[in-house]
Amino acid sequence: MRYPRLALYGAAVAFVWSTSVLALDARVTGIDGEPADNIRHYLASMTAGDYSRDRLTHDIKQRAAKALKAYGYYSPSFQVVLEGKPDVERARIEVSPGKPVIIQHLEVSIEGEARDDKTFTQALEAFPLHEGDPLRHAPYEGLRSRLSTLALQRGYFDATFTRHRIEVRPWQNSARIYLTFDSGPRYRFGDIRFSGSQIDQERLVNLLPFATGEPYLADSLAEYNQRLGQTGWFRSIGVRPQIERTQPVALAHRGWWEAVDHRPAGGEAAVSGSEPLLSADAIVAARGVGTEGPPRVPVDVSVIPADRHQFEIGVGYATDVGPRTQFSWKQPWINADGDSLDHALYLSAPEQTFSGTYTMPLENPRRDSYELQYGLKNQDNKDTRSLEASVELARRWTFDNDWTQRVFVHATYEDFRQANQKDQVLLYYPGVSWSRTRTRNPRFPTWGDRQRLSLAASDTVWGSDASFLRATLDSQWIRSLGSDYRFIGRTSLGAMTTPDFDKIPPSLRFFTGGDRSVRGYAYESLAPTNADGDLVGGQQLFVASVEAQRRLTGNWWGAAFVDTGNAFNTWWPQDLATGAGLGIRWVSPVGPIRLDIAHPFDDKESSWRLHFAIGPEF
Repeated sequence: MRYPRLALYGAAVAFVWSTSVLALDARVTGIDGEPADNIRHYLASMTAGDYSRDRLTHDIKQRAAKALKAYGYYSPSFQVVLEGKPDVERARIEVSPGKPVIIQHLEVSIEGEARDDKTFTQALEAFPLHEGDPLRHAPYEGLRSRLSTLALQRGYFDATFTRHRIEVRPWQNSARIYLTFDSGPRYRFGDIRFSGSQIDQERLVNLLPFATGEPYLADSLAEYNQRLGQTGWFRSIGVRPQIERTQPVALAHRGWWEAVDHRPAGGEAAVSGSEPLLSADAIVAARGVGTEGPPRVPVDVSVIPADRHQFEIGVGYATDVGPRTQFSWKQPWINADGDSLDHALYLSAPEQTFSGTYTMPLENPRRDSYELQYGLKNQDNKDTRSLEASVELARRWTFDNDWTQRVFVHATYEDFRQANQKDQVLLYYPGVSWSRTRTRNPRFPTWGDRQRLSLAASDTVWGSDASFLRATLDSQWIRSLGSDYRFIGRTSLGAMTTPDFDKIPPSLRFFTGGDRSVRGYAYESLAPTNADGDLVGGQQLFVASVEAQRRLTGNWWGAAFVDTGNAFNTWWPQDLATGAGLGIRWVSPVGPIRLDIAHPFDDKESSWRLHFAIGPEF
């Protein structure tokens, strides 16, 4: 019988403990809105079992009164009824808030250099309290916090509040607010010191968004840190201001002159009278002797080089190409100029590619560079057989609006067979492209867009085996409605004019169909055909798609879509192939996984097709 008694005793202890730690259930009447919410917030940490009934009533009134002061009620009264016996189960608080305290006098001002700083004046203009308004403490404390934050962000490191008080006179229902912020001088950027870099210092200086002598701004340091990170040269970056303030100035904020040990040359302490031997103004003036211009903040930039050789292996699967593997070898820096070299090997059943890019940054490494690209590609897909070798030299500019412009010269040798056409061609062609990609949350963008326009021309005049003029335009948009709806639209246009179409290799002809173009159709199965029904590719391309997604639960989304498009030589709207279907998305730790089932409206041989892919839309 011992064990049942122990179990009963344990259950009783657990019951008593559980009732004693329950938060107080407070019902507030007589006032509503934010003041009532604040009372409940102040009472939320109370547990009825920790108090006697009289002590609980007293503390409820005390806490409720404190909660109402934040909203200007300084003369409230309360009726508290405790319900439940013997243990208190809930408290009913009837509030008579009384009249709120009214702001009778308001003095808020800024002194020092910040008086002419637009950011500070905007903070004052946004202050919501005015004379005649009920007193609320939160905006006052918010303004103090805002001014202090701005001072740190904008380099007013000697800033202080010379006056900050609220005088409340409950018997008059009136309040007076005094707030004076003395910013002192604005610091400037001082010397910039680098350590640990394997890259020439001139390269790092060219990335600076500020210069020595310019007004200090914390955002500029954050931007510089980001710019250094975008180069890929370093695995660790520290951009730190060295704020140096002398001890007398720091103590002056606390009336420091009263604590200074004044000693004459003889070494004995001087006798101090009723007034300090030195005033604060005298010490501040002495500090400025021999100092030219505003105070400065040195900046220390410490970096650790990135690993010189970086290797990655990736595996995946897509309905278009089946299993796929990619090996990459990156060298983010190979010399003190910051040149980089990347290699990639891509393997799938229909396509194998080896490519490399040598990048030579110019004066502004983040925005300007030369690129040398080269590669080999083997393709064996349906009616296409191709072995291609190419090399390209490009000049790249990235503009302030995030658009990237590339001017390039491309040379390619391609040994191909397309349906019953077979040839070996050597092409030289210049071109230009513009592109921009913007995303928020790149793993699964809730907002973003991507555009790319490319123009290229070839002519037999300079030794190319075929003449052509080719243009492509790709655009994709992602927008969200709230947190549960996501919409995707995309379009692709292509056009080429040539008198030598038989000599145009498959890499420059247009094909479409597949996971990322027109779902419901096989990969690159949509294009003009010859008399035998074999694909020959087209001179024009049009693809459009709209997709709506809705969150089902957590990281699971449902999707509905319509795709349409085709590749052709001459066309009318009835030439477009259309597919529509439903899909599901899972935002996994490695990226979105997409599964779609699509019906092709223009394929008599297939009623539906499954599409599976891993990776974001961009």
